[in-house]
Amino acid sequence: MKSTSIRKVGSAKRTTDVRNENRKQNEEEELYIGTAESEHTEMYLKALWYIAEKGEEPKVSSIAKLLNIRQPSVVEMLRRLNESKLVEYEKGGTVRITPGGKTIGRQMIRNTRLLEAMMKYALKIEIDEEMACGIEHHMNNVFTDALCTLLKHPRKCPHGHDIPLGKCCSKSI
Repeated sequence: MKSTSIRKVGSAKRTTDVRNENRKQNEEEELYIGTAESEHTEMYLKALWYIAEKGEEPKVSSIAKLLNIRQPSVVEMLRRLNESKLVEYEKGGTVRITPGGKTIGRQMIRNTRLLEAMMKYALKIEIDEEMACGIEHHMNNVFTDALCTLLKHPRKCPHGHDIPLGKCCSKSI
């Protein structure tokens, strides 16, 4: 009988290689429970990446409006992201996303847009933004690149936004 273990994954940083290696060694089913905190972090970084992509300067007010939350909550999260070195932020000042924060935000945008493309073009169903948002946090790079390859490396999502390129895209060019 195979055993099942449960591990809590609490970091925004993906540890895919370690997970895959552990699975191979143990050949057991593992149930992963993500934390709301890591998903919140990813949503803020996705919002910051999106705002910057539009050529706008990220401000507390624009982040609050995009995420539909109160400004004091944004300030509190920006403090945490600043402590984690994912953004540079001082109260009342501008918000600058760091290279590490950009990587996470870009990946969340890529995941979302590929999921939207899959829903519309491959599955031929209506795009469900809430579902895409729920799934995007659980996609690793191997899955994302496989999905992108399956969809023939789309350059635009159904909404007309650019889909950030992945390593798989450079192999197909």
